[in-house]
Amino acid sequence: MGPLDIRRVMAALPHRYPMLLIDRVEELVPRKRIVAIKAVTINEPFFQGHFPTRPIMPGVLLVEAMAQASGVLAVESLGLAGTGKLVYFMAIDNAKFRRPVEPGVLLRIEVELVQDRGSVCKFAGKVLVDGKLAAETSFTAMIADPPKD
Repeated sequence: MGPLDIRRVMAALPHRYPMLLIDRVEELVPRKRIVAIKAVTINEPFFQGHFPTRPIMPGVLLVEAMAQASGVLAVESLGLAGTGKLVYFMAIDNAKFRRPVEPGVLLRIEVELVQDRGSVCKFAGKVLVDGKLAAETSFTAMIADPPKD
């Protein structure tokens, strides 16, 4: 599939500002892989406190960006956009943070589907900045209906 703009990303994910961490999708191969982009700006709300004198994007948000990319991959692959289905984290394994992510960079988020067991999938993801590895992890997610009120 070709690039997906922010409208398609927002149709696939329930996340909104300030938690939406995918700006566009450059490449999506259904049931295989996705490459997404996030522009990191000094206006991100987390930079106010992490850290005021040296702004660094929290590692947990790098993992969240990978998870959101996998959510777009799953929803688009299965034709679930607009159905209300959610992609929930089940496990995060071997998360490693290789370099700090500072304002003014583009994150290249690459996620591959490693194992597909219907509603439960395993993924491997990495975040690159200028072609250099910033973070990587493996994780498991489940596609399910949102909780009932």
